[in-house]
Amino acid sequence: MDNSPFDAVLCDFDGVVRLWDPDGMTALDRRAGLAEGTFAAAAFHPTLLEEAVTGRISDEQWRRRVAESLAGSCGSAARAQDLVRGWTALTGRVDPEVLDLLTALRGRIPVVLVSNATTRLEADLAALGLADAFDAVINTARVGVAKPDRRVFEAAARSVGAELPRCLFVDDTAGHVAAARGAGLTGHHYRGVGELRGALVSMGL
Repeated sequence: MDNSPFDAVLCDFDGVVRLWDPDGMTALDRRAGLAEGTFAAAAFHPTLLEEAVTGRISDEQWRRRVAESLAGSCGSAARAQDLVRGWTALTGRVDPEVLDLLTALRGRIPVVLVSNATTRLEADLAALGLADAFDAVINTARVGVAKPDRRVFEAAARSVGAELPRCLFVDDTAGHVAAARGAGLTGHHYRGVGELRGALVSMGL
C-alpha cells in the first residue's frame, strides 16, 4: 500500500459519484399535475426511506408504497403507478471526473463504495457500468443499518482489512462526515470535484 497516509478510501455514491438532475422530482410533479414537492415528500418520507435503506423492505416494496401514497393525489392508483414507473426508469449519471479520481486511487489503495441505498443498488451499478469500479460495496440495505451509524463505517473498513483511523471518508452529507470523524476516520465533506482533488493532493494521495 506504498506510503499513503490511508489504507482505504470510503466514498459515498449519490451526490458524489452519481449525480441526479435537480429538476427530476419537480418534473415528475409537473407530469402528474401535482404541487411541487409532492412526489419527493412521498418518496423520501423519513420513516419509509429508513425502512428502504436499512433493508426492512425491498426496493420494489418501497416503490409500491410510494405509489399507494400518491394514488389520491394522482386521482387513481393506475396514474400513481405510472408515475412511479417513470421515476424507476431514472438512473442518474456518473460524474466522470470523480470516477477518474477514484480509479487512480485504486492503483494505490482500496476504494470502498458506501451508500445508504435500497436493494436496487447492485442493479444500478451494473446498469451504469460500475459493477467492477470499486474494491468493495457497502449497501446499507444489506448491512441493516444506515449512515451515520458507526457500524456502517466499521463494515466498510472491515471489507478491505483496514482500521477506522486509517480510512478517509468522502460524503456530500455533512452529518455523515461528522459521524465518520467521531468514529475515528478522516472525513472530507464533498462539495465538488475540484475541492476533492485538492484535498487528496494535500493529504498525500
